[in-house]
Amino acid sequence: MEADQSHTIPNPSSLRWQILRRAIQRPPSSNSENSSEEINLDKVSRRARNGFNLIPCHTVNESGEDSDPSPRKRDALFCYTLPFPNAPKLFLRQRWEDCVDLNDFEVCNRFDIDNTGLVCQWPSEDVLAYYSMSHIGSFRNKRAIELGSGYGLAGLVIAMATEASEVVISDGNPQVVDYIQRNIDANSASFGSTKVKSMTLHWGQHQVSDISGTFDVIIASDCTFFKEFHKSLARTIRCLLKESGPSEAILFGPKRGDSLDKFLLEVKESGLQFTVTEAYDTEIWRRHENLINGGDHSWPNYDPDHCYPLLVIITR
Repeated sequence: MEADQSHTIPNPSSLRWQILRRAIQRPPSSNSENSSEEINLDKVSRRARNGFNLIPCHTVNESGEDSDPSPRKRDALFCYTLPFPNAPKLFLRQRWEDCVDLNDFEVCNRFDIDNTGLVCQWPSEDVLAYYSMSHIGSFRNKRAIELGSGYGLAGLVIAMATEASEVVISDGNPQVVDYIQRNIDANSASFGSTKVKSMTLHWGQHQVSDISGTFDVIIASDCTFFKEFHKSLARTIRCLLKESGPSEAILFGPKRGDSLDKFLLEVKESGLQFTVTEAYDTEIWRRHENLINGGDHSWPNYDPDHCYPLLVIITR
């Protein structure tokens, strides 16, 4: 007698191939087969669609009015509501969920870079942006740079909310930097006297020479996933931090097995000091525990080792 296959769930390897197929193809229709696939794919992916949901956001049209994103368009425009009095709206343009162009991979191969900045808004970026608003004094009247910025949410929040003197929002992928610049342009009226600019920056390469030792604060999130970039990231942080006066790098990222530990070894070998903090914000910790205890079902397969960002402070 043959086994009943009607409720068989594909193994994780099969599901990951489905993720790749879904990303390359057009957005799925709403038929029952695709709905079933959506459920199964959520069971294998640790990435939440909204992360820790720390900063409310919704999609809008080009006029800034509430609107559902069009499945026929590659990009979506999000409107973020910053949680402080009289805060301006923050508009962020990014690729729509699971939208991938084969040209993306050609660019990655040409520049020897990864494609993670285009994939989504990673949860650690949301945490970094939220944390920055709670530590305005760390940025006020200071020069800051965000490394591996993706679409630039944290850098834009710092530019809007902290009275920093200058914010540079950088990434190594020129396609990502194009999005960053568009997002800077869309929010330029809300920066006050803060200077804001985008920059294409490849870690460990000569482009950092003209800005070496000029930053009071470096920020980054989810930048330690690829171990082959650990050494160049640590060297770039050391190169960019100011040598005179206090300066620091504020990083957020999950442990992901031994990935974070290996990066911290590179930090130590670069002659820098660091601290690691697990519970750094009451609200973020509450949401983390709620996910662990099953009180929040928005993040299937939530695993602290791969999902919960630790706070790393690096100094000279």
